[in-house]
Amino acid sequence: MKKKWSILFFVTGLFSTIWFLIRVIPKPSRASYPCMKAASPYMAAFVIWLFSMFAGAFSFRKAMLKYKKYKYVSTAFFVLTGLIFVLVSISQNSLPVFANSKVLLDKNQSIGEAKGIFPGRVVWVWNNDATNENCTNVFGDGWFMSKNTNLQVVDSMTRQSVLTLTSCETIDHAWEKLFRHYNSGAGKGDVSYSADEKIFIKINFVSSSSNTFTSDYAIKNTSRYGMCETSPQVVLSVLRQLVNDCGIPQDKIFVGDPIKHIYKHVFELWYNEFPNIHYIDHLGAYGREKAVDDGFPVIFYSDRGKVIKDASDGLYTQIKNADYLINIGALKAHARAGISLCAKNHFGSHTRAGASHLHPGLVYPNNFSTRTGYRKYRVQVDLMGHKMLGGKTILYMIDGLWGGSEANDPPRKWAMPPFNNDWSSSIFVSQNPVAIESVGFDFLKAEFTSDNPFGSYPQIEGVDDYLIQAADSSFWPVDIKYDPENDKAILKSLGVYENWNNSIDKMYSRNLNSGNGIELVFVDQKDIQTAGKITLSNVDPEVKVYPNPFYSSVNIELKSDSQNKLFTIYSLDGEVHFSGSCSSGLQQLDFSNLPAGIYFLKFDGKGKSIKLIKKETK
Repeated sequence: MKKKWSILFFVTGLFSTIWFLIRVIPKPSRASYPCMKAASPYMAAFVIWLFSMFAGAFSFRKAMLKYKKYKYVSTAFFVLTGLIFVLVSISQNSLPVFANSKVLLDKNQSIGEAKGIFPGRVVWVWNNDATNENCTNVFGDGWFMSKNTNLQVVDSMTRQSVLTLTSCETIDHAWEKLFRHYNSGAGKGDVSYSADEKIFIKINFVSSSSNTFTSDYAIKNTSRYGMCETSPQVVLSVLRQLVNDCGIPQDKIFVGDPIKHIYKHVFELWYNEFPNIHYIDHLGAYGREKAVDDGFPVIFYSDRGKVIKDASDGLYTQIKNADYLINIGALKAHARAGISLCAKNHFGSHTRAGASHLHPGLVYPNNFSTRTGYRKYRVQVDLMGHKMLGGKTILYMIDGLWGGSEANDPPRKWAMPPFNNDWSSSIFVSQNPVAIESVGFDFLKAEFTSDNPFGSYPQIEGVDDYLIQAADSSFWPVDIKYDPENDKAILKSLGVYENWNNSIDKMYSRNLNSGNGIELVFVDQKDIQTAGKITLSNVDPEVKVYPNPFYSSVNIELKSDSQNKLFTIYSLDGEVHFSGSCSSGLQQLDFSNLPAGIYFLKFDGKGKSIKLIKKETK
């Protein structure tokens, strides 16, 4: 592994240096280009490493000559100098290691306002059939290919996540519930989607730079091939729900990462089913539409130039004109921010060619400076709270099918349970921007620890500072009032923040009935055959159990030719609370006398149990 990283460092550094020199020497003004700014850190690290290697060798040679002349003081000086240069060269050729960082708040200590139809709810759907365990992710075998990402399974997972989030039985009812809840909170009244409203789906396509595809947008074999980002299959599944299930006109839907591009294989996957959707691209060619910049700034960063020198940004017209946003980020760590989920996904929403000007608002802006710790200005809060970004978002989704160790890294296999050295194969959804990021942070922090060979960026102290501040203004810096529109409308709580009890149980305060924070609803979808109803059944394909979570009653549906089944309901501590039998067909069982909490349903005393969650009665 270390040899692999050494080779990658040398090749990347050498290429970046040559490219920078070729481009900048003839025209020095090119040094300000975004692509040159992207290459310069690699060039700087490589030059420092190269200089240190030569300087170290020179120092040791001088030390040997001094030693032969019995000049021991000079010998010691050159030996020490050589050691310093060697240490510098080693530090440039390795991943930074961050110790498992301390936290500001205790586990299950929630702050902020829980939002959503079911306040604080985050749904996590996991099914390792969605990803090919044997994927190599080399050129021609990318994780995003149909042989490696199973669209049918992904489609079922995304449907299951939305159904569980809303406790609905059909997708059209689920989305109607989402629209009505959003519109009620936005002051539009208890109304659903209307046919003239526009939806923008913001995705993360970080790998699609101008040098990663051919003239017809076909993906090239570069170092950025197969980087972790939003899965095209997840996006297609969401489009199917909106168009096929909800009847939303295609021409009212916009999809893209405006600062980036849409590869040929991605465009064709979407366009073949939905040719009238607007596919937004930074250039706009081959059926894609160019992201439009009207030149007017709309985001005014709340540090007012103290941290971020470019104090404002514009947004692309397609985002500004949208009535709703759907934010589909990717599950990955980040060298500058610690984590990159839905909030940092908006680093691609502004109208600049790059996002490096926003880095000072993060915890680790570059290799030579840090802004770690708490109560410091965090640019993510402005993005999460801006009325044209977070203020328009109807659904937050984290694509965790192929979770990664860094924004520019490929997906990694995850060691923690239930992944057990396989791909993360997960999807997370929520209406609460802070809650879903808190859950994503817990997962990334539990996986990418100081002993992980791929890095430990989530351990940087203060990674969650932006989440804590987004949840509760009492944690803001003393000199900051978040007002991203600069209209004197100071942000209120954007959601609820909390850390789980531990990485095994993954329980939050609402799961434990100990508070009003996050509720993480886990759906192990491994053996679910249908996505039309909310069912956690992975015991017997003849059985459907829904809704789940429930308030007072549960439907148990057996195939018409099934024999009677005995069942038992028991709690986490193994105590039996209910037992009985079910006949064929559909029947409703009243569990209103059960206290709210987590239970398990087992049929005939064998097989796996079905996890049931009983909610407090409304």
